[in-house]
Amino acid sequence: MNVRPLGRSGLRIAPVVFGANVFGWTVDQPTALKLLDRFVDGGLNAIDTADVYSRWVPGNKGGESETMIGNWFKASPARREQVVLITKVGMAAGLSAKSIAAGVEASLQRLQTDHIDLYLSHKPDTATPIDETLRAYEALIQAGKVRAIGSSNGTAGSLRDALDTAAAKKLPRYEVEQPEYSLCERGKFEGPLRDLCVAENVGAIVYYSLASGFLSGKYRSKADLKGRARAGGVEKYINDRGLRILAALDVVAKAHGAKPAEVALAWLIAQKGVTAPIASATSVEQVDSLVRAARLELSAEEIRSLTDASG
Repeated sequence: MNVRPLGRSGLRIAPVVFGANVFGWTVDQPTALKLLDRFVDGGLNAIDTADVYSRWVPGNKGGESETMIGNWFKASPARREQVVLITKVGMAAGLSAKSIAAGVEASLQRLQTDHIDLYLSHKPDTATPIDETLRAYEALIQAGKVRAIGSSNGTAGSLRDALDTAAAKKLPRYEVEQPEYSLCERGKFEGPLRDLCVAENVGAIVYYSLASGFLSGKYRSKADLKGRARAGGVEKYINDRGLRILAALDVVAKAHGAKPAEVALAWLIAQKGVTAPIASATSVEQVDSLVRAARLELSAEEIRSLTDASG
């Protein structure tokens, strides 16, 4: 499996990242162990989580996903050095130095590890000066608790400010941006944010890569959404444009003997500026599909046909 550099961080990841937001939501602990084993055994190596996953589930308080990953490390200690571990801070309590210092200790405890490979600011915090945030990360890097940092849900403006501040004050810089990006949602990354990432060698790990599952092709009418956990995120795509995208995916998938989701991920992997998309899995079969997606190469004509369909 080819691995790709993450900005200037020194970290290298395979071209599909496992999205562990499903842990504690639609995946229980025994299943999580099987999925993670299968993922790494398939040649993939990056896992994305956050300190707030999966607090949206009734009865959860956040941290369940990290805890389940930590239990995997405890059960199979050798796995820790086989993966690039990504988690996030700041969604609930902001990005002050105090919040980051407390957040990292809680995450490390849940994850049952002594370091986080890539620690992301989960969303911009306009109430905290960016230099305070970067100094807090600098302390964690110096202590060996974090290897590299990045941001999520930023804009070209917020990332530019963070990069400029890091350069001016000789602080660690964001090596990764994590925006939403898919065939269904292109505007948040394409344009100024992608241009900046490419110009500054900032890696892009993109989320909602399958548009909450819509690009799997499982949901082609509103009737298909009944009783589905992700129904609320999918319904907005069931329209003429969405069905046009699915039709284009079907054509390319048939040509490769692949699934529509695999083609949708392969399109992202081929996009300028993208290091890797994040995708979740709730079964071993879906993990195997992620592995196939990471190896699927589309022709320039196929990529263009998908791009045109989603225009």
